[in-house]
Amino acid sequence: MADADVELSPKEEEIRRVAVVNDVRVRSCPRAGLGVGSRGEKGGKNASRLRIGSWNIGTLTGKYIELGKILQKRKINIACVRETRWKGTRSRDIDGFKLWYSGSAGDKNGVGILVDRDLRELVVEVRRVNDRLMSIKLVVGGFTLNMISAYAPQVGLNQEVKKQFWDDLDEMVRSIPHTEKLFIGGDFNGHVGASVGVYDDVHGGYGFGDRNEGGNSLLEFARAFDLVIANSSFPKREEHLVTFQNLMGKTQIDYLLCRKCDKGLCTD
Repeated sequence: MADADVELSPKEEEIRRVAVVNDVRVRSCPRAGLGVGSRGEKGGKNASRLRIGSWNIGTLTGKYIELGKILQKRKINIACVRETRWKGTRSRDIDGFKLWYSGSAGDKNGVGILVDRDLRELVVEVRRVNDRLMSIKLVVGGFTLNMISAYAPQVGLNQEVKKQFWDDLDEMVRSIPHTEKLFIGGDFNGHVGASVGVYDDVHGGYGFGDRNEGGNSLLEFARAFDLVIANSSFPKREEHLVTFQNLMGKTQIDYLLCRKCDKGLCTD
């Protein structure tokens, strides 16, 4: 079930700001290796499906139990979360999921990655860079999957902070072998816009609004590393493209990225 098919309760609305829920069909992975539901259509009887979520949750404090229930309801296997606002670098169990998180000394920023009970034992590496970047590595069946949770600096922060974020993300991606799968779930605080423009190699043509400087930075980054904005590849109604709105307007700032060679794995 895609994000478009789910109605949120009032409590769920408090931590909405949902970027996307992508179904990723991994055709090379036998069902036994994943321990999650298998779909036979198109991919054959050995095709398994992972569902990856990308969320800006505002804060984990007082909401982590509800977050676990929402992930279960939406049948999410792996979720990248941002703005956790939790201090330190630890892990904990949350209603069937295991959460690894990376925070700062202060009560701001923070990123995390949750993995469901069927995949948590397959995590072989956790890398925490700072309160804006972290990653995990899983060995699933016959392949290695890397998940990066990213939280880009807001528009008002100085250029040095922004440059440091992109430099750190650059280093993370470079360290991952091309033979391994890579997905990045992030709040990039930028708008890639509805039009493709000169970025038809990385922008799928289904975005929202106008492009800005932050969107240009994301598109240039994707181009440099042969990535695509996965959730720009599927036509959606406006309410399913917008990931944050207030009295000032609506925006799409949360994205999932993957390697171009793996674009075919994303089915929604």
